[in-house]
Amino acid sequence: MSQNTFRDLLKELTEAAGPPGHEGPVRKVMHRWVKSAADKVTSDHLGALIAKKEGLADGPRIMVAGHLDEVGFMVTRITENGYLKFQPLGGWWSQVVSAQRVEVHTRDEVIVGVVGSKPPHLLSLEQRKKAVPLEELFIDVGAADREEAEAWGIRPGDVVVPQSPFTEMKNPKYWLAKAMDNRIGCAVAVEVLRRLRDEEHPNVVYGVGTVMEEVGRRGAYTATAAIQPDIGFAIDVGIAGDTPGVNGDQAPCRMGHGPQLVLYDAGHVPHRGLVRLVEETAQAENIPLQYEWIARGATDASHIHLHGKGVPTVTMGVAARYIHSHTSMIHQDDAEQLVNLLVAVIRRLDRVTVQKLCRVETADKPCFQE
Repeated sequence: MSQNTFRDLLKELTEAAGPPGHEGPVRKVMHRWVKSAADKVTSDHLGALIAKKEGLADGPRIMVAGHLDEVGFMVTRITENGYLKFQPLGGWWSQVVSAQRVEVHTRDEVIVGVVGSKPPHLLSLEQRKKAVPLEELFIDVGAADREEAEAWGIRPGDVVVPQSPFTEMKNPKYWLAKAMDNRIGCAVAVEVLRRLRDEEHPNVVYGVGTVMEEVGRRGAYTATAAIQPDIGFAIDVGIAGDTPGVNGDQAPCRMGHGPQLVLYDAGHVPHRGLVRLVEETAQAENIPLQYEWIARGATDASHIHLHGKGVPTVTMGVAARYIHSHTSMIHQDDAEQLVNLLVAVIRRLDRVTVQKLCRVETADKPCFQE
């Protein structure tokens, strides 16, 4: 892949605002980048982007899905003094929220604010030892009172995202941005279709951006129902364990050491045959592979694999630092190798291979029918 092209794609995706239920701006970016590589781009009724790339028309249906949404907030109330109270959209740890710049997206414009809390000087010694609860935080947009905030167009229901531009670090292989979880998955899905654009492959590939993953993986239900895949790949981020205070039993993966294959999460145990195919392909392509497990939390695979009579599914991704905060970091090489691995696996997913993957010892017929 072209480094600059993929970086530009990821930059646009991460800088777009799209918390759960409000993924429209991200979907537009993804559509603009994928439409030239797809035979058809459609959606489900909740707003997923579904880009279809046909190799063999009657071949197996392969779903490669990232999720469009990011963790964010929603304005619930404007106080008399002009401060905004908010509801988190997705999983936030209050310790990473206070004093951060945010963007409030009204119907007509974007207004910059900062997350505020009671100053530590006014807290007791015992209170200082604890993180401030999210319900005690507020957003300061610099309004004199509620009337001024409302005059600017701020209303309950407006969404809020971190203000955090895409940044290449001093080492240009390290990329910093908000919403790497999971715009990297969307970027990978786009790049896989772009790579397959002028190639023959024995299947039909769907590059997907699902919605509302961060609030219960809801969009995976509807996107999977729309596609009815034979094989599923959920593409997401995992935890990078290469920071101080983290050991290998908590998070074994390191940035720059290859893509991740998830062995377990709280909503999904991966299909063993598909795991072996990924491992064998990685070995054949000389692509390093890291193993991830998620004791608390799950990916879209948790819903994809339960569709119909069941869909052989795995979760793959890249190690990321500081997810579910205002800024996270990934390594360029991991993303490139993940695309290479997915393309190589997809080339191997012909009719016979998928039939073998779907067959179980007690079944007379495979799940994929001619």
